[in-house]
Amino acid sequence: MDEIKNKVSESGIVTIDLENFYVEGERVIFDIKQVLFQGLILKEKEFREFIKSTDWSFYQNKIVGICCSVDAIVPTWAYMLLSIAIEPFATKLFFGTLNDIENFLFIEKISQLDIKKYINARIVIKGCGDKFVPTNAYVQLTVLLKPIAKSIMYGEPCSTVPLFKAKN
Repeated sequence: MDEIKNKVSESGIVTIDLENFYVEGERVIFDIKQVLFQGLILKEKEFREFIKSTDWSFYQNKIVGICCSVDAIVPTWAYMLLSIAIEPFATKLFFGTLNDIENFLFIEKISQLDIKKYINARIVIKGCGDKFVPTNAYVQLTVLLKPIAKSIMYGEPCSTVPLFKAKN
């Protein structure tokens, strides 16, 4: 009787699961529209008073995005003042929406990746999982690995979509 071999495990394929890059923590947004006069104008004196009088502890240990969801002209310094107020409480603080936060967090993790172990590797970037992974994370990981990888595939090791193969 012939021995059954696991060709996938013997292939030397390295799998990267971007779900492992997911940063745990509650994400919240501070939408500056709530402090705009008539939803359109930022009044500096009132805004500074709002900053001073607000209990920012709500943002304790949270990943926070600051944004403005309405079409209003908000001076850059207003976001800067908000960041000064929220930062002592937040785990991480960004300018942007919830989607922007996910992009920032994944890009931060990808930038910390030790790519030496992927030199000349046959890589599968795993798809389909339980946690949301922004498409930008897949794009940025591919851009990072392409110059050093032997090949890049997407999917599962047993069923992949070939994306890139280095020329010999």
